[in-house]
Amino acid sequence: MHGEILSTIKDILQREAEAVLNIPVTDSFERAVDLIIEQIHRKGGKLVTSGMGKAGQIAMNIATTFCSTGTPTVFLHPSEAQHGDLGILQKNDLLLLISNSGKTREIVELTKLAHHLNPNLPFIVITGNPDSPLAKQSDVCIATGKPAEVCALGLTPTTSTTAMTVIGDILVVETMKRTGFTVEDYSKRHHGGYLGEMSRRMCEQ
Repeated sequence: MHGEILSTIKDILQREAEAVLNIPVTDSFERAVDLIIEQIHRKGGKLVTSGMGKAGQIAMNIATTFCSTGTPTVFLHPSEAQHGDLGILQKNDLLLLISNSGKTREIVELTKLAHHLNPNLPFIVITGNPDSPLAKQSDVCIATGKPAEVCALGLTPTTSTTAMTVIGDILVVETMKRTGFTVEDYSKRHHGGYLGEMSRRMCEQ
């Protein structure tokens, strides 16, 4: 039994790793970063991420990571947006939407509501379905490669959310490079915890 569990774990790790390596590398990454730089760092807007369910958790994580690395970002819950939170959207903002199917009802509705508020509001979508209506309507579509879920049922978002997370990391890192984000900038945003202490030590060296 012990050996069987280890074998299963190794198989899951292999499949997750393959999913990451099979993310399509296209110019969509560069175009997405260009949009982020233009809307947030040049025009003074903010990045607004959104997703439903597990994708929403990834969108929250991406938002906090962007914030800590110099790109003002907030998470907008697609359902709460229909009850007033849509008011967070302002001129020059940019939406970053996550939907594995590219058909998530709440996200499709969010785009319609957002464009009713601001017809020129651009959006990036991270999806496993680049042929979906949401993907085709986006300014930039980043495809995950639609990896098969490692879940025993093939249903629970597992491998797909791994790919989404990695795509978010790529966007953050490339944006940091473009903005010239430094360890000094990092330390100003981290006053507490281990990372805050480490960044201040690095500044002193």
